[in-house]
Amino acid sequence: MRKLLPCLLFISVVCLPFALRADDEVIEEIIARVNNQIITRSEFLHSKDELRKEAQQQDPVNADKLVAERDKDVLRDLIDQELLLGKGKDLGITADTEVIKKLDEMRKEMKLDSMEELEKAAQSQGVSFEDFKQNLRNQIITQQVIGKEVGSRLVINKDDEKKFYDEHKAELEQPESVRLSEILVSTEAKPNDSTDEAKRAEAAQAKANDLLAQIRKGAKFEDVAKKSSDGPTAAQGGDLGDFKRGTLAKEIEEKTFAMKPNDVSDVIHTKQGFIILKVTEHRSAGIPPLSEIEPRIQDALYMKRLQPALREYLTKLREDAYIKIYPGYVDSGASPNQTEPVETATKDPNAKELKKKKKLGLF
Repeated sequence: MRKLLPCLLFISVVCLPFALRADDEVIEEIIARVNNQIITRSEFLHSKDELRKEAQQQDPVNADKLVAERDKDVLRDLIDQELLLGKGKDLGITADTEVIKKLDEMRKEMKLDSMEELEKAAQSQGVSFEDFKQNLRNQIITQQVIGKEVGSRLVINKDDEKKFYDEHKAELEQPESVRLSEILVSTEAKPNDSTDEAKRAEAAQAKANDLLAQIRKGAKFEDVAKKSSDGPTAAQGGDLGDFKRGTLAKEIEEKTFAMKPNDVSDVIHTKQGFIILKVTEHRSAGIPPLSEIEPRIQDALYMKRLQPALREYLTKLREDAYIKIYPGYVDSGASPNQTEPVETATKDPNAKELKKKKKLGLF
């Protein structure tokens, strides 16, 4: 979001609803002001486009319905973000370390050697790397503000968990499933590799056997996966997620569903290469005991309570902020107790930079 250029102290002149270049050419239409930040029409339209793309990905059949339901909140969400970013600044949250860490995780997942290669990869897809980093930073800051200011104040006790469990038992019933992690040693030829297929397979199998031997001697499966796996899940320690019966290849299913949590398989030959599998969880069919799914219930209760608490918090931020919405646009999250800045055409040297006035439909 671009910084709002000073409008001669804002109180001394009516700020125009568009941004100007030095040659007075209009380059952006401003549709809202949030404290010392602006929201432009192009940002608003971009958010609408992103909403449509997201809805199409989530549910192509009902995409139009999803867009219609959420479209009215696009400006609200942009204002929410500006308020949270402003609060993040007040709290001294910069997210510098977290951004670097997240970018490095992405680099590792894509098996790139440097940040320069990650930047080139982004540019090759038509993505501005600087914009991507800024969006990532904004996301991290808003998440940290929400966690600190809202999430940390939500109290979930044992009685809440038991009540939720009893009320949702039918929904909690589950089929038998396993959660797997993998280490893959690929047999695919690498660029400029002239080794014949048989020798590649022999070398891959020898490497997989050596990795398994390391694990049998006490090496952590996740550490070996991060360091040596050729699979796309290497950065996550090989985590593949959950699998119900009937979703895996027959040979793999027979092996893994016979294993207990933390069991590690022998080396298995597949089309991609040689894999080693670990069962991190093995869930029985039926309704699990409360103790087994307590973290899931805590998460469900947290998310259920977070949204109304967050909306209440954002309403309070609105009431403490200076917000102006230009004609033709509506903030669906506005509070009746909100205030707007008073804009005057004459300069008062003794006036404060911004004044507050109750919203009386004057603007």
